[in-house]
Amino acid sequence: MAAEALVELENVHFARGPRMVLAGIDMRVPQGAIVSLMGASGGGKTTLLNLMAGTLMPRSGRVRVAREDLRTLSFDGMYRLRRRMGMLFQHSALFTDSSVFENVAFPLRRHFRWGEDILRKLVLMKLEAVGLRGAAGLMPAELSGGMGRRVALARAMVMDPMLIFYDEPFTGLDPISVGIIATLIRRLNDALGATSIVVSHDVRETFSIADYGYILAGGRIIAEGTPEALQASDSDLARQFLGGQPDGPVPFHYPAHEDYATALGGSVVAGEGI
Repeated sequence: MAAEALVELENVHFARGPRMVLAGIDMRVPQGAIVSLMGASGGGKTTLLNLMAGTLMPRSGRVRVAREDLRTLSFDGMYRLRRRMGMLFQHSALFTDSSVFENVAFPLRRHFRWGEDILRKLVLMKLEAVGLRGAAGLMPAELSGGMGRRVALARAMVMDPMLIFYDEPFTGLDPISVGIIATLIRRLNDALGATSIVVSHDVRETFSIADYGYILAGGRIIAEGTPEALQASDSDLARQFLGGQPDGPVPFHYPAHEDYATALGGSVVAGEGI
């Protein structure tokens, strides 16, 4: 983690009404790395992605991307910064009434006024990178789940972003497609010289490509480190999550016992889950 940080969070708090979602997050994402955000549902992972993308602002603390403090950016400044980001949504979020080609071309048409020849070359180049150049004329309804996710990946990186967010990229895919997507994330991150942040519940595939990871619970980071270090974590919560154990600090029975809230430093109400 010695490389210069592209994304930094310092003592970030975020709440929805009276409920504290994130309670003092410190995080550093080095340039060129693939960093994973893991933890049970409701732990604040997607909220963190939104804070890094500037679509949400923290109640307190600081979020910096490419040395820019997001809270101080103007509307135009935020817009320029987001042009350097890519996003792979959880369920691909393809435009169902547009072809594969037009889905990938959408960011380019939105931001640039290029001729059709240049645009076509760029789009087909990105589709070639994910193995789907021959599917350019298909509609989303004609794609398998794995193909749709690859199209979404081509769209996420069509503008050669410096930072790519992945929200559950493996959800709903068969084992072959999961392996393909994992391989593409690693390969394209390295080829573009990009930085990637991956939110996922898939421990095995995420650890196969991540350089560093954070595990969240109750709005706090309970463990961080390389995949090897996380596997050896002394946190009971981290071990329960990584091992998929049905009972432990996160209880099987509702409402949660008081030990769970205590383990999280009192940051959540017992029974709310993570």
